[in-house]
Amino acid sequence: MTAHSKTAADPAVSLFSKTQTQSMSLNRIMSERDAVSEAREAKTARLRELRLEKEADETAAAAALAALPKRAGKR
Repeated sequence: MTAHSKTAADPAVSLFSKTQTQSMSLNRIMSERDAVSEAREAKTARLRELRLEKEADETAAAAALAALPKRAGKR
C-alpha cells in the first residue's frame, strides 16, 4: 500500500518541483532586469546632470564674453 501511495505522489512532487524551479528562475530574471533598469536610470541621471552643468558653463561663458567692452582697433 505504501508503494502505491508513493507512486501516486511522485507526479505531484515532480510537478511541484518543476513549478518551484520555474518560479525561482522567474524571480532571478526579474531581479536582474530590475538591477539593469536601475543602473540605466542612474547613468542617465548622471549624464543629464553633467550635460546641464556643461550647458550652464557655456551659457555663463557666452554671457561673460558679451559683457566685455568691445575694443576699438587702431587706425
